[in-house]
Amino acid sequence: MDKGLAVFLMAVVGGLIALQAPINAGLGKETGSFAAALVSFAVGTVALTAIVVVSGKAGGLSGAGNVQWYYLIGGLLGAAYVFTALVLVDEIGAGGVAAATVTGQLTLSVVLDRLGVLGLDETPITWERLLGVGLLLAGTYLIVR
Repeated sequence: MDKGLAVFLMAVVGGLIALQAPINAGLGKETGSFAAALVSFAVGTVALTAIVVVSGKAGGLSGAGNVQWYYLIGGLLGAAYVFTALVLVDEIGAGGVAAATVTGQLTLSVVLDRLGVLGLDETPITWERLLGVGLLLAGTYLIVR
């Protein structure tokens, strides 16, 4: 796939993620925060189950028992994000949730790249990367203040 198309598609899906916190917060007002997070993940699980079955890739599930334990906590990290976002969206707004999420993701990603964690290639921390993180921090501050 062309890198430009890949970036565009990821940006579109990333934009849709901005809808997730207010949608889940609305669900949470009707069901409670914990129940809303559960419903959100249940709907996602059903959708992903359908995708895996229809794509014919269900056989790949057998490999999940052969991986290091830490490769299995992605869903736990996603649940922590969904729950935290749906609780905090009323406090800092959808823009604040999105800005803080991206800032946190990029900041930790720069550190993970530097350390080569989980098989990533080691990438030095440059002044440009630090500037990018700093600008995101400043942008997050401006959005939530």
